[in-house]
Amino acid sequence: MRHDEDMTRFPTTVTLIGGPTTVIDYAGVRLLTDPTFDPPGDYPGGGVGLHKLTGPALGPDEIGDVDVVLLSHDQHPDNLDAAGRAYLPRVGTVLSTLDAAARIDGVTGLAAWQTHTVGDVEITGLPARHGPVGCEPMSGAVTGFLLRAPDAPTVYVSGDNAAVEIVQQIVDRVGPLDIALLFAGAANVGRFGDEDMTLNARTAVDAARVLGDAVIVPLHAEGWHHFSETRERLVREFGLAGLAGRLRVPTAGEKLTL
Repeated sequence: MRHDEDMTRFPTTVTLIGGPTTVIDYAGVRLLTDPTFDPPGDYPGGGVGLHKLTGPALGPDEIGDVDVVLLSHDQHPDNLDAAGRAYLPRVGTVLSTLDAAARIDGVTGLAAWQTHTVGDVEITGLPARHGPVGCEPMSGAVTGFLLRAPDAPTVYVSGDNAAVEIVQQIVDRVGPLDIALLFAGAANVGRFGDEDMTLNARTAVDAARVLGDAVIVPLHAEGWHHFSETRERLVREFGLAGLAGRLRVPTAGEKLTL
């Protein structure tokens, strides 16, 4: 963890914008996850329609300058909507999957375990699976991210990962993590039956246990119709599991210091 002086100078904070979209202030670098700035509306196409229920707490001009976008994937509008796509050219560094880099100009693709450095921050692409085993031909490639910097907490951003066994692989390779931003709304459009495409309350608890003592911040858990569980269920599940003390639930538009 940071020395006290460094933590005062560069506290790690997250500001939930809505859905997966969150500003992370970390070691002097400002990062934004999965830009979604559209108002509520419907997204037909691709065989599955998505429905956005709530707009962002802050717009692109209200969040201030951003150094890096961490884009878990580009193929679904709940992770990159029209306004979010238009926002990307405003940011100097956009990191995502190799597939996204092939589709969008200006995006740098990271293979699993490949690292890109911005300032003092090392950003490493991490494996992720957007659904059950074998889902990739339908759901496409996704990535998570690891943030490391001198005297700073180690931060895991899961992206749309549904696999607890992948979280275990990451911990086995990386070692202890201090903060985990888990996409945990039990995303389910019926494509894989009852198999969710992101963590649900139960699997988020399983992931938290794998993650040891890490502080857990749930994201991507509100604002869309296909999030099949509420954040209230997630909070209750953590409480029943005896893990409530590790859960920090952000309020949209408000800075949360970790």
